[in-house]
Amino acid sequence: MTEEGIHTHGRDVLDQLAPEGRALRELIPDVYKAFADLSKAAHAPGVLSPVEKELIALGIAVARECDGCIASHARSLAMKGATETQVAEALGVCIQMLGGPGTVYGPRAFAAFRSFMAPKE
Repeated sequence: MTEEGIHTHGRDVLDQLAPEGRALRELIPDVYKAFADLSKAAHAPGVLSPVEKELIALGIAVARECDGCIASHARSLAMKGATETQVAEALGVCIQMLGGPGTVYGPRAFAAFRSFMAPKE
């Protein structure tokens, strides 16, 4: 959220978290390296496509109501070439499984994805 109480998405969330993450990573680099290695292993090529794996991650981020995770996986989906329809359908499943909270965090995730799809100025 911004100081005005307006919820932010996508780039704004990641920009806010970056310096905080760097500061913590300096103090516990082994933890961050282990997490990065786990992420790399989980997203390694396999039966599921990279986009499918990111859609799963985005769905979990929505379920956990984690804006930083939503922003990160929305960015990855945009970078991996996911379409708005793919993201929308995955978020539809989130709404079905989560009910009301899915109708709040699903649109936030969609806005985050769109923010990474928008042309950079």
